[in-house]
Amino acid sequence: MVALTSAAGVISLLDENEDELKVYALKKLDGIVDQFWAEISDAVSKIEILYEDDQFKYRELAALVASKVYYHLGEFDESLSFALGAGKQFDLNAKNEYVETIISKCIDKYIAVRVQQQENPAESTPVDRRLEDVVQRMFQRCYDDGEYKQAIGVALETMRLDVLEEAVSKGDAQLLLSYLLEASMNIIQNLNFRNDVLRLLVKLYRNLPEPDYISISQCLLHLNDPASCAELLQTLIASDERHHMIAYQVAFDLEDNATQDFLQKVMSGLPQGSGKSSAMETDEKTPLLKAEAMPNSDVLNKVHTILSGELSIRLYLEFLVRNNKTDLLILKNSKDALESRNSVYHSAITFSNAFMSAGTTSDEFLRQNLEWLSRATNWTKFSATAALGVIHKGQLAQGMALLAPYLPREGVSGSSYSEGGALFAMGLIHTNHGAGVIQYLRNALKNTQTEVVQHGAALGLGVAGMATADDDIYEDLKNVLFSDSAVAGEAAGLAMGLVMLGTASSKAIEEMLQYAHETQHEKIIRGLAIGISMIMYGREEEADALIEQLGTDKDPILRYGGIYTVAMAYSGTGNNKAIRRLLHVAVSDVNDDVRRAAVMALGFLLFRTPKQVPRVVQLLSESYNPHVRYGATLALGISCAGTGLKEALDLLEPMTKDTVDYVRQGALIASAMILVQHNDQNSPKVASTRKLFETIITDKHEEVMAKFGAVLGQGIIDAGGRNVTISLQSRSGHANMSAIVGMAVFTQFWYWYPLTHFLSLAFTPTAVIGLNKDLKIPKFDFVSNAKPSLFAYPPPTKPPTEEKVEKVATAVLSTTAKAMARAKKVDQQRRESSKGPDAMDTDEKEPATPITKESEPGVKKDEGTPPPEKKKKKKDETFENLENMARVVPAQLKYIKFKDDSRYAPLKTSSIGGILLLRNTRPQDPEEIIELKDLAVSGTASAEEEAEPGPPEPFEYPADE
Repeated sequence: MVALTSAAGVISLLDENEDELKVYALKKLDGIVDQFWAEISDAVSKIEILYEDDQFKYRELAALVASKVYYHLGEFDESLSFALGAGKQFDLNAKNEYVETIISKCIDKYIAVRVQQQENPAESTPVDRRLEDVVQRMFQRCYDDGEYKQAIGVALETMRLDVLEEAVSKGDAQLLLSYLLEASMNIIQNLNFRNDVLRLLVKLYRNLPEPDYISISQCLLHLNDPASCAELLQTLIASDERHHMIAYQVAFDLEDNATQDFLQKVMSGLPQGSGKSSAMETDEKTPLLKAEAMPNSDVLNKVHTILSGELSIRLYLEFLVRNNKTDLLILKNSKDALESRNSVYHSAITFSNAFMSAGTTSDEFLRQNLEWLSRATNWTKFSATAALGVIHKGQLAQGMALLAPYLPREGVSGSSYSEGGALFAMGLIHTNHGAGVIQYLRNALKNTQTEVVQHGAALGLGVAGMATADDDIYEDLKNVLFSDSAVAGEAAGLAMGLVMLGTASSKAIEEMLQYAHETQHEKIIRGLAIGISMIMYGREEEADALIEQLGTDKDPILRYGGIYTVAMAYSGTGNNKAIRRLLHVAVSDVNDDVRRAAVMALGFLLFRTPKQVPRVVQLLSESYNPHVRYGATLALGISCAGTGLKEALDLLEPMTKDTVDYVRQGALIASAMILVQHNDQNSPKVASTRKLFETIITDKHEEVMAKFGAVLGQGIIDAGGRNVTISLQSRSGHANMSAIVGMAVFTQFWYWYPLTHFLSLAFTPTAVIGLNKDLKIPKFDFVSNAKPSLFAYPPPTKPPTEEKVEKVATAVLSTTAKAMARAKKVDQQRRESSKGPDAMDTDEKEPATPITKESEPGVKKDEGTPPPEKKKKKKDETFENLENMARVVPAQLKYIKFKDDSRYAPLKTSSIGGILLLRNTRPQDPEEIIELKDLAVSGTASAEEEAEPGPPEPFEYPADE
């Protein structure tokens, strides 16, 4: 009661005329407002009057008290408004809930105003000067506390480039720049501001005492600036040996992440090599410097070779061939369990084998099962032939020779399905590196009127010419499209999008959209819808108008295309606006296909933050609509691929027992995607998942669709000879364009099985490959500081053991035994009497002791045999030494260390794996080099098997006598 009277007494002083009394009252109220805010709130109007009085010197103090009162009342907007009026009276350094809340409200308001200024400069309002002052004081507080990362985070949210530069200059520049580069790619959702930040990063990296050229090249790649990349490489090539190695590393990183069009422009901007250095042809219109005009032409040739992709593809091919651990027994068991004449099962085994052997060049399963393979008919034959492209992916030099028996030949009429499949296989072998075969595929497309062959040639052109933005290829495909053949037109529409991938070409979109409205073929509309989405790959806000247009189309197939446009344009961004749009469509569209696609598209948007996805799709996975449930399974598979995420697997487990067959199919495929390259040690669900695949395949009562998913799952979980993972992110954190596009087209297998092969585009070899300054592979060891069993290959499947049935001696009655003994004795006496006196004695064997009824047949007593010794359990080490070109799975990379006394040290961090340039700390010592294997062309049979026997030796045929 005393306190209440005290508060009331203090409030009454506000009515006095003397300013000193009012100030005294305000100071007192400021001290007790947290305790008596309810009583003071009745008098808040008096405090506001003091604040509004321009003649009152202590208006800021009145504003502070009013702000605190409104804060306790829960009216935060009012509280923020008065806090801004409090000026210096508002102490940002105070560590209490009120100050933290108001600061966060200030920043939120400031961010909203700044974003509006960036997005709509004409309609935006200027920033309140008082608000800017509070935010500026907050930045100073971060500097004083040494919280530079916090300052960078707020600066990114508020779009303050000046603060970013200031924060980096005040702290550890190298550390903060790495943080800023990662944050800018994962946090900033405004494309224009992200580009501004990347330009700032280029400037800051250049200003370091030792410029970070590798990071500069990554920024320039994001900025789509090939000219600056070429300039950077020229600078490095013209320098010393250490910078030559940096040039090689930059070239490898560019080749790993850039489009064909980007790489071609970089190569055009470099001096031309003196010898054959590239599979890519340079643009004749671009003036090229001569290698002779520039020193270090040998280094230049090597950079050209790297940028062309030839070297990295060859190295990864070598890795996959050397370490191939494909378990063909799994495939054999599945093949034996399924009816081979069923085209769905035949296709499933074909796809599974292709995935298991992807990039390994091993077609052993096909050679062992030629009779089974011959049963393929029509489109099954198309897929079986195309599978060779997945198996031999990367054999650029020998692709034509490998597929020669199947490719169209003039004057020879073969199976159009084999020919079409072979053209598709040609494209798959040259995925993203198609300069050597594009002209051949264009001719094949133009020289036939057979729609199946056109279909294969168009798909091959799309894969090989991906992101080349080549108008000539586009026109060839458009001519096929306009023929209005459903089969050929579907592939042409899809391929047009792949060729113009990410260009946002308004001409292409307009032509494709117009034809989609004109044609009557659903297949063509679907091909065009997916193709249009590809054109907007990575364009983010630029795609919004098209997304809106497609999303309101009355044709559900074009609305479906609109959903994929969201997925492609915003892939990996986690954009909130795009996610809200997808969730809205997932529960509101009248078409099941569109709803299913909307849920799947969430996986493409959120693959950088896989742990969020189970929470986002949990309710959708319990939907009454099976299409929505199916979408939820693949959303989990796409976003959590290769992570082994327990939450995702827990969500999928009940869906593997769903009442609808295709939902079970989706759950099985998604489980395999998530568990790729995992074993029982690091993910306990591996064994049960593999067993589930086997159980479903052998269950004669299981639905065809679910069996298809189980067989596909077996191929995916052991993909690439157990040496590849599925990842929509590249090693350096970029969105993996090839993988994202491959995964998007793979999901179309729902309508068209041959598109299943596109999943192979998402396979990433998990290798650590070290190269010396001559780009050769030296022998050396590095350490994995984890138990070897944690990341070991899964054990191979054991063949079933044949159980030998042992004959058990028949029980003989004792009376029978006595009768037999008497008969034996009589017989022996008769034989002895028949012998002469000179007869030799023979050793007669004792009769076997009969088993009586009382004895136990089958029970052996062998008291002399000692008990078997228990095998000592091998102790699991806590680390292991790995050799160059070793398999290192993504989860293992954080345990990788180069030894302190190692002869070789990587130029960049080894924690991202892939191809690493190595500094040789002992150049005077001789090096031991790993030689690359000669990958001979095998086709469907080995060279030895195909060789015909020689003619017999000359001989004379005897004349008839």
